[in-house]
Amino acid sequence: MLIDGHNRVVDYLRVSVTERCNFRCQYCMPEKPFSWVPKENLLSYEDLFKFIKVSIDEGVKKVRITGGEPLLREGLDSFIKMIYDYKNDIDLAITTNGFLLPKVAQKLKDAGLKRVNISLDTLIPEVAHKIAQKDVLNKVLEGIEAASKAGLKVKINCVPMKGINDKELVDLLEYCKERNYTIRYIEFMENHHAKDSAKGLNSQQIQEIIASKYKFEPVIRDGSSPSQNYKLEDGYEFGIIEPHKADFCSDCNRIRLTAEGFLIPCLYFEDALSIKDAVESNNIDEAVEILKKVLKNKPEKNKWSEDDNGETSARAFYKTGG
Repeated sequence: MLIDGHNRVVDYLRVSVTERCNFRCQYCMPEKPFSWVPKENLLSYEDLFKFIKVSIDEGVKKVRITGGEPLLREGLDSFIKMIYDYKNDIDLAITTNGFLLPKVAQKLKDAGLKRVNISLDTLIPEVAHKIAQKDVLNKVLEGIEAASKAGLKVKINCVPMKGINDKELVDLLEYCKERNYTIRYIEFMENHHAKDSAKGLNSQQIQEIIASKYKFEPVIRDGSSPSQNYKLEDGYEFGIIEPHKADFCSDCNRIRLTAEGFLIPCLYFEDALSIKDAVESNNIDEAVEILKKVLKNKPEKNKWSEDDNGETSARAFYKTGG
């Protein structure tokens, strides 16, 4: 069992396989050139898998593949199969913008993928273009349908932004409700890489918009889940991820590994240690020691805040997958 320095059980590993992305979303990386880290700087799938194996042996129960946009890295289905073949009851998921899913959803399912979280911030093509700086909506909707058809469990992630998609939150909820997808609204996490004008909605504002049409009540929080869920009168549940709340980090069970081999203890902070040399030299014991050191130094909480006194993170989320 993996325990951090604040006595929290860590059993969830998020693995970024690339920092590359085919979108340039306003809340993430709008100004970043379309460039990428040289391939030789990245851990191979085989070396990433070495660390995943030992993490599972140490108590990790859930592995999520992220990016950047993970579907941009070739051979992802083979990587997923490595993990599935090692432990087929692992909670194996991926987070994606959905653009490339139409061609690969069935292949990922066949490899052992169980769940997929797909970003969908709008149902209006022009708004999608404004957010992603690219004509993306039709392909994303096709990707969502392909994932569902393949038998993957689908969750939708939406980042509500003032003056951009805040009028669509009910429409997005209804789109998901009609298709039996869970939608989670994610409070915008202030970061230096986002567009300067980007402003998000907080949980209370999101709830007020949903309440303009639906009655709902909070659901008891499910352990270390990052989402506070709410239930409509007909039983449908939606969630809100609230990183600005004081208790958001109290049950954090996550640790992140980047494509370049950096272990990141907290999404907000830039602190990280590299396992690259250890796994490439097959020194697994050293990799485990680095893991335990990172866990020991995992911060108690981030520095976002419910009031206006929170700080802006310098973390590049496109390297860690959020």
